[in-house]
Amino acid sequence: MRYIRYAFLAALAVVLIIVALANRGTVTLHLLPEGLSGFLGYSWAITLPLFIVIFLGIIAGIGVGFIWEWMREHRQRAEAAGAKRERDRLAHEVERLKGPSSQKGDDVLALLD
Repeated sequence: MRYIRYAFLAALAVVLIIVALANRGTVTLHLLPEGLSGFLGYSWAITLPLFIVIFLGIIAGIGVGFIWEWMREHRQRAEAAGAKRERDRLAHEVERLKGPSSQKGDDVLALLD
């Protein structure tokens, strides 16, 4: 299993390197469209290689997906935590009922003696 993981990571690294080498051209990212930036008098732009923009887009998409799923599964995690608390409470109650007071003897058998 370990070798399969290493092979997958090596293949992923090769694919990422090929994508990076194929997209080395520079692009300029603007914060606002040109018409709006001229109207506001503020223009922010950065020039980056295209592969960095692609990789940042992939990372941002994965991050948004993880946050979305974490928020969506909040109800299930809360229900599971409540069920665990209930299970622990019931286990403690069973242990308390099986405790030393029940070991002294049975009340019915004591009446018969």
